[in-house]
Amino acid sequence: MELLDSHRLTGPNLIQDLPGAALEVALVAPGDAPVVVAWRERARAVLDALGWSQHTLTERHYKGGASLAFSAPHDSLYAACEANEWAWGAAVAQVRGEIFESLDVATVRLAAVIALEADPKRCALHDAAGLHGVQFLADDEFVTIGSGAGGHSFAVADLPAVEAIDWRAVHDVPTVLVTGTNGKSTTVRLLASMAAHAGHVVGTCSTDRVQVGDDVVGAGDYSGPEGARRVLRDRRTTIAFLETARGGLLRRGLSIGRADVAIVLNVAADHLGEGGVDDVETLTRVKLLVSRAVGEGRLVLCADDPWLAPHIASNRLDDDRELPPVTLFSLHPEAPSVCAAMARGASTCVLDGSQLVIRSDGQCRVIADVQDVPATFGGTARFNVHNALAAIAAATALGIDPAAITAGLQSFVSSPEDNPGRGNRFDIGGVQVIVDFAHNAHSVSALADMVTTLPSSRRLVLLGQAGDRSDESVRDLVRATLQFRPDLIIVKRMRELLRGRDENAMVDLIEAELLALGTPSDAIMRSNSELEAVHAALAWARPGDLLLLLSHSQRADVLALMQRLQSEQA
Repeated sequence: MELLDSHRLTGPNLIQDLPGAALEVALVAPGDAPVVVAWRERARAVLDALGWSQHTLTERHYKGGASLAFSAPHDSLYAACEANEWAWGAAVAQVRGEIFESLDVATVRLAAVIALEADPKRCALHDAAGLHGVQFLADDEFVTIGSGAGGHSFAVADLPAVEAIDWRAVHDVPTVLVTGTNGKSTTVRLLASMAAHAGHVVGTCSTDRVQVGDDVVGAGDYSGPEGARRVLRDRRTTIAFLETARGGLLRRGLSIGRADVAIVLNVAADHLGEGGVDDVETLTRVKLLVSRAVGEGRLVLCADDPWLAPHIASNRLDDDRELPPVTLFSLHPEAPSVCAAMARGASTCVLDGSQLVIRSDGQCRVIADVQDVPATFGGTARFNVHNALAAIAAATALGIDPAAITAGLQSFVSSPEDNPGRGNRFDIGGVQVIVDFAHNAHSVSALADMVTTLPSSRRLVLLGQAGDRSDESVRDLVRATLQFRPDLIIVKRMRELLRGRDENAMVDLIEAELLALGTPSDAIMRSNSELEAVHAALAWARPGDLLLLLSHSQRADVLALMQRLQSEQA
C-alpha cells in the first residue's frame, strides 16, 4: 500500500484514451483491496467537488500494483495529479484509521491550483486545432498548432486569440510513428534516406538524436514526446519520422494526436516488470497505441510477428476497436495472413525470392533486390530485411516516389554515420568487428542469424546488461548469445547503467548462467568497463577472427576507436 509515482497522461495511453492523472501504487492484495475501494470513493468525491463530474475513473491492475487514474481537463493536469494524490492519501488514511485533510479543505486548495493553471486561450487553440484537423502540441513553454513547415508556435505566456490566426497558413507535414521492440532507429533512418532522395527536409527523432536535414539539433535519447515536439516544431521539417518508445507511451501516452502512418515492427520480451507491464501480451497493447493516431491513415504491421498475428487475424485491437487500414509486411509472401490480406485488397510488402516487392492498389512493383540493399548484408541480416519492408510500406503509403524509395535503400549503409551502433562493420588488421546495440534476447537472436553465416576462425562476444532488466530476461539474453558459438565471452560492467543494482550483480548473474549452460570458465573474461573490454578483445584477436561487440553505455567511444583504428590502416 505505497504510492510509487504520480504522473500526467497527455495523450491516449494504456489506461484510458483521454488526458488525465495517474498514480502507480504498490498493492499486496489485488483488485478490490480496501484501499482501492476507498480511493474510488475519494476520487469520485473530489472530482465532483471540483466540478469535474463528467470525468471518469479508470483502474489497471497488474502484479504487485495498479494504475489508478481519472480523466481531467487538458489544461489542468498538474492540478489533477494533486487531486489524485489527495484521493490516495485520504484512502490510505481511511484504511488505517488516521486523520487526513478533509475534502472541503482540499477542494479550496485544489480550486486555487486549478485557477492558476487553467488557460482559456490554450483550450480555445486546442479546440480550434481539432476543428481544422491539425496537430496541437503543448508543454510548459510553448503551444504549437500545425507541424513542421506548416506549424506555428507561441509562448505559453503570450498565446493569440483563435480569430487572430490565419488558419489557411497552418497545416501538418506528413508524419510517421515507428515503434516495436527492436529496429525502430534503423527503420526511421531508412525512411529518412528515402524521403531525402524525394527532396524533403527530413526531421527525425530516435534513441540517439534529433535531426533535421543534416543538422543534429539534439544528442541523446529523444524517442519520447520531447523528441517528437522538437522535430515537429522545427519549421524546416517537411516530413517527420518519429521513433516512439515504450517508456513514453506508458508514462505520457501518445506524443502526438495525428499521424499519417504508424509502424509496429515487432513485439518481444523486453523491459518486462516495468511500468506495470509484466507480459508480452500487455506490451503488445502498448505498442499498438500508435494505431490511435492514424485515424483513416495507414497502420503497417509485421505479419511474421506472433504477438501481432491475433490482431491481424481479427482486424481488431484488444478493446474490440477495428484496426485502421493495414499494410502487412513479411518475409513469406505465401503466408496465410498475407494471402488473406491480398484477397481482401489490402496492401502488402514482401520478400519474394530476393526481391523487395510492394503490392498496393492492384499493382505489384519490385522496389529493390536485397543484394543491392547494403543494410541487409546480402539478405543475411533478416531483421534489416524486415525493417526495409516496413519502410517501403510506409513510404509508399505517404506517396513517396518509388525511384526515391529504391535510391534511399541502395544508398543507406550500416555505418557509424548513417546508423550508429546498428550492425557497424570494421576490418581491423584482418579481424572482423561488428558493433551493435542489440540488448535483448530477441535482437541478439536476430543478429546471430546473420553473424553465424560469416566465416571466421574464432568468435568473441562482448556481453552486458543494464540493471533494470529482470533476472530471467538476463538469462534469456545469455542463452541467445550462445547461439553465436563464441570462443570467448567478455562480460562487462556497465556502471553507468546499474539502475539500482550492485555493480557486480549483473556480471555475476551473466557469468553464473554461462557456467550453468556449460560454458568453460576459461572462455569467460570479466572487464571493468565497456571500453576496457573492447581493448581486451582487440588484444585477444588475430587475423581471421570475428568480434561481436554488443555496445551500449560507451557506444560512441567504441565507434570512435574502431574508426580510428581502421583509418590508421588505410
